[in-house]
Amino acid sequence: MNKKALVLGISGQDGAYLAQLLLRKGYEVYGGSRDAGARRFDNLVRLGIRDNIQLLSINLTDFHSVVTALERIQPDEIYNLAGQSSVGLSFEQPVEAIESITLACLNLLEGIRLLDLPVRLYYAASSECFGDTGGQAASETTPFSPTSPYAVAKCSAYWLVENYRRAYGLYACSGLLFNHESPLRLERFVTRKIVSAAVRIASGSTEKLVLGNTAICRDWGWAPEYVDAMWRMLQQDAARDFVIATGSTHSLETFIELAFDYVGLRWRDHVTVDATYARPADITHSCGDASAAFAELGWQAETDIEGIVTRMVDAERAPLDK
Repeated sequence: MNKKALVLGISGQDGAYLAQLLLRKGYEVYGGSRDAGARRFDNLVRLGIRDNIQLLSINLTDFHSVVTALERIQPDEIYNLAGQSSVGLSFEQPVEAIESITLACLNLLEGIRLLDLPVRLYYAASSECFGDTGGQAASETTPFSPTSPYAVAKCSAYWLVENYRRAYGLYACSGLLFNHESPLRLERFVTRKIVSAAVRIASGSTEKLVLGNTAICRDWGWAPEYVDAMWRMLQQDAARDFVIATGSTHSLETFIELAFDYVGLRWRDHVTVDATYARPADITHSCGDASAAFAELGWQAETDIEGIVTRMVDAERAPLDK
């Protein structure tokens, strides 16, 4: 019998790439979404795997919905990537952030416990939990210092996973993933916004790209590599949490410059900085230390920032070249 995996948040960037990886490994893949019948699942279609996944509606903030789905599927592995995914949006909708991230995670953990399922759970925590580390690379032992409702929710769910692992013996672990990008990013994410604008302007658009704080520094990785780390975490004998990162930090300005250079433009001629676009609170510098993942999982990032930018630009250009 093939293993069964339930991917929650399957319509997003990570969910789609993870589903693709699991299918390649021979898993029977189920995808959960709040209203599966009303979604188009464009990312799954784009990867050519939509018809290979069994999709079902699950409301993670409704405990009955969660328990019903778990009883029906009886999964071997659960990957919880669901919930609000935008730091910026969480300042506008903090209640939704807490409910969709923390309450959803609690319902999953409690459902697994009450049903006594022999399942392994991966929870997608976030580098945002660490806040600003003052130029130091964050590891699994770095204290949390959340600076947004999104980060607070992620921290709360992280500690729920830790508690259920210790108190009830669940195989449950968290991945503290730093920023990771791909062509599947929605355009409301700043990296995709930059790439899309650069390609449009290079194709003749006269628009100006308006951004907030371009001095922020992030540790950017390649999303398909990061979902491999998720899978590796659930293949270990014992559950533990890992930081997943490249260990290299670059400013947003560098990302912008690379994208515009690649399409043959000077970014300063086409980008405007507007302070009103900045978040109420933000992280100045973010960097991760993934040495534990390398030592115990055999995982390390392979794609640098230049590779990330060029791949995203190439993918953005592809429909225009047809």
